[in-house]
Amino acid sequence: MKFIKLLFLLLVLVFWVEISPVIAAQYPPPLSFSNAQLKGKDFSGQELRTAEFSNTNLEFTDFTNADLRGAVISASTLTGTILHGADLTYAMVDQVNFNKADLRDAIFVEALLLRSTFKDVDITGADFTDALLGKIQIQQLCQQATGVNPKTGVATADSLGCS
Repeated sequence: MKFIKLLFLLLVLVFWVEISPVIAAQYPPPLSFSNAQLKGKDFSGQELRTAEFSNTNLEFTDFTNADLRGAVISASTLTGTILHGADLTYAMVDQVNFNKADLRDAIFVEALLLRSTFKDVDITGADFTDALLGKIQIQQLCQQATGVNPKTGVATADSLGCS
C-alpha cells in the first residue's frame, strides 16, 4: 500500500512539474506599480488586467482605451488623468482623486469606487452599471450624467440610477 501511495505522489509531482509552466503562461502574475511616481506616463491601449496601482501618483497619465479590468487602484491620485474608453470592469478603485479627469466612455461596471472624489470630471458616456458608489457620489455624478457608452450601449444616467 505504501508503494502505491508513493507512486501516486510521484506521478502527481511529475504532472505538476509538467503542467505548472503552462498554468503560469496563461495566468501571469499581476503587474505592480505600487508606491510609484508615474505622472504623465502613457499607458494608452495597454493590457493592464489585475494590475495594482496602490498609493501611486498617476496625475496626467494617459489610460485611453486601456484594459484595466480587475485592476486595483487604491489611495492614488489621478488628477487630470485620461481614462477615455478605458475598461475598469470589476476594478477596485477606492480613495482615488479623479479631479479634472477625463472619464468619457469609460466602463466601471461592477467596480468598487467608494471614497473616491469626482470634482470637475467629464463622465460623458461612462458606464457605472452596478458600481459600488456612495449616495453623495451618485448625486454629484448625476448632475453631469450625459451620453451613452459606445461599447455597452448603456446611458450614463441610467447606469447611475439617476432620477
